[in-house]
Amino acid sequence: VQLQACGGGVVQAGGSLRLSCAASGSIVRISVMGWDRQAPGKERELVASIISGGTTNYADSVKGRFTISTDNAKNTVYPQMNSLKPEDTAVYYCNVNGKYDTGTSFATFGSWGQGTQITVSS
Repeated sequence: VQLQACGGGVVQAGGSLRLSCAASGSIVRISVMGWDRQAPGKERELVASIISGGTTNYADSVKGRFTISTDNAKNTVYPQMNSLKPEDTAVYYCNVNGKYDTGTSFATFGSWGQGTQITVSS
């Protein structure tokens, strides 16, 4: 299973960005889609996730500003990021977990995207 992340770039504080991450391959079912981020000198942290039933989870630092959603037909996850702050500057990684068809059986997978840089200028 491969992930293709798009979006990112430079935005002024208070601005908005929308990322996307599409999963492709012999996917049978997706269980969880989400985004982590890692700022320079800091540990990677969960930003937001959404499970197959639609339940979402957000880091406290982004609650009320970020919204995660999916297009299940396209196996794509979208974080809408509003009211961006300089402290949101980081490399953002999408991740997807689920099951895929090996050809003879189903197996679980966990995949990570290549990372996309978001820089919020003050």
